[in-house]
Amino acid sequence: MGNPDEITQRVNFTTPRSFTTILKSDLKETFLPDDPFRQFKQENSRLGRIKKGVQYFVPVFEWLPRYNLRMFRYDVLSGITIASLAIPQGISYAKLANLPPIIGLYCSFVPPLIYAVFGSSKVVAIGNVAAASLLLADIIEKAAPHNTDLTLYVSLIYTATLFTGIFQALLGFFRLGILVDFLSHSTIIGFMSGTATIISLQQLKGFLGLKHFTTNTDVISVLKAVFTRSSEWHWQSALVGVIFLSFLIITKEIKKRKPKLFWVSAISPILVVIVGCLFAYFTHSEKHGIAIVGELGKGINPLSINRLNFDSEYLPYTLKAGIITGILALAEGIAIGRSFALMTNDQIDGNKEMIAFGAMNIAGSLTSCYLTTGPFSKSAVNYNAGCKTAMSNVVMSLCLLFVLLFLAPIFKYTPLVALSAIIVAAMLGLIDYEEAYHLYKVDKFDFSICMAAFLGVAFVSMDIGLMLSVGLSVVRALLYVARPSITNNGKIPNTSMYRCMQQYPTATRIPGILILQLGSPVYFANSCYVRDRISRWIDDGQQVSNEGNDIEHVILDMGGVTSIDISGIEMLQEVCKNIERKGMKVAITNPRLEVTEKMILSKFVEDIGKDSVFLSVQDAVETCRFTLNEQKEKKCSTSLESGSS
Repeated sequence: MGNPDEITQRVNFTTPRSFTTILKSDLKETFLPDDPFRQFKQENSRLGRIKKGVQYFVPVFEWLPRYNLRMFRYDVLSGITIASLAIPQGISYAKLANLPPIIGLYCSFVPPLIYAVFGSSKVVAIGNVAAASLLLADIIEKAAPHNTDLTLYVSLIYTATLFTGIFQALLGFFRLGILVDFLSHSTIIGFMSGTATIISLQQLKGFLGLKHFTTNTDVISVLKAVFTRSSEWHWQSALVGVIFLSFLIITKEIKKRKPKLFWVSAISPILVVIVGCLFAYFTHSEKHGIAIVGELGKGINPLSINRLNFDSEYLPYTLKAGIITGILALAEGIAIGRSFALMTNDQIDGNKEMIAFGAMNIAGSLTSCYLTTGPFSKSAVNYNAGCKTAMSNVVMSLCLLFVLLFLAPIFKYTPLVALSAIIVAAMLGLIDYEEAYHLYKVDKFDFSICMAAFLGVAFVSMDIGLMLSVGLSVVRALLYVARPSITNNGKIPNTSMYRCMQQYPTATRIPGILILQLGSPVYFANSCYVRDRISRWIDDGQQVSNEGNDIEHVILDMGGVTSIDISGIEMLQEVCKNIERKGMKVAITNPRLEVTEKMILSKFVEDIGKDSVFLSVQDAVETCRFTLNEQKEKKCSTSLESGSS
């Protein structure tokens, strides 16, 4: 056993594929990893392929033909439930974005209809969100403060929303969802927790009834604005706010302890608004320092296409706001959609979601809406209410249509402190300290990324915190690329497996053989490190093998090397020459297709010989053992001959 002639399975050294074939394969794996056109291959008729195409690009035609009355009953209940949440949240988050409250209601009318047509998730419920609202306001305020020129401010918000929609749709069309992946889990946890913190602190303005406040979003500026204006504090407003907030927190605890009573928490915001309106109306709350929302006009969304502002003076701000909030909204919406898809054993297409979000934000910017996505709170309520399809968004939209046509003026009595209580109650659930502690225990670098986002958002600004955290995530990814894993493997007893000896202490060294496993692609960025690390392993191995078992063979297991560039090939050639100078032999095992092709084209295989490339580590080890045994037999015979002579 171990004779090279007995090895039946050899590495396949076929002619390398053409450049066109490789490019086509790489582009497909990069932009079409889910192979979206596979369903068309099963259709023989032209009409069938057209039908599949329409269903793929417009998902509503996929589930609508199977829709029935039983599903509709569930969707009606879910739609009405999330509509009751959309009204107070819409008004509250519009206030957070320094926009007229009616615009918050508009956001739950047109965009959900667009999403129901193009969205692929059954559970995601559409609406405006707190983080994006504050981030939009933070950026646009620098160009046109809302208290100076509200008309211009609103126009720039619409324009930023248009850019958000175009950006999201283009990402989906060109299948560039990979960009959203740069927002790691730790980044999102830190950013959302930091945002929730500063949003909660900003609500002190509403709780204390302050008339003047800072436009900055960092913690220090907010606290300074609160305590330097103590003369404006109103205890009546604070008392009402604490009562409302306590009620909302109690309903959330009820939902946690008895999940079947989720509807108690779901309807609590609208109850706060209704009770707040009645309280303000009968007590004339304005006279006691409790401000109200003010006039809300009737009617559906007016067209806003004529209000879009592309003035070069403001373009940098609207573009920046559109792109940053667009990425944030995508990350939040798609992450929420995927989370609920796992619960329902469904699949959602991230690129379809991008197109759907883009389409609804483009439509929204033209119909007096600002940025919308899939908020977690509303989507969770939609899921718990038993929604079956995206029809629940249509039902919510119709409920908001009824409100806009007939009931909107009633909400003019809503106390601002009630909206502040609703916002704080929602934000408390986003400060995920338990997950941050989990990150600290599992991965300190991930925890550092999380804290960079949190502290950057809380003490500098939202965009700086986000960019700082993303920057650290990219640095970490680059470190993984530049410093790949290279392990010294040994044989697991009673098996033919070879694993890292540091991870598996029972793994044993093979006398005279050093087995190194390369665990990542080899590029120009890491080729020097790989060369130095291999040399160091050889030097360490020679120091260990000082009992007559000098290293004579080095096996490079390249099963984990998914790709290699010319710098990597040149590095391997240099490593092989250095090893041979030391009187050792090199063997390559399990190279992948792309790596094998590069080795053939660069004539690396010719240099080391095809007999030095093996399909598995076991084959290489057996061949090396056979060679070592032959050498020992020759030495023995030579010594015997010299002794007899």
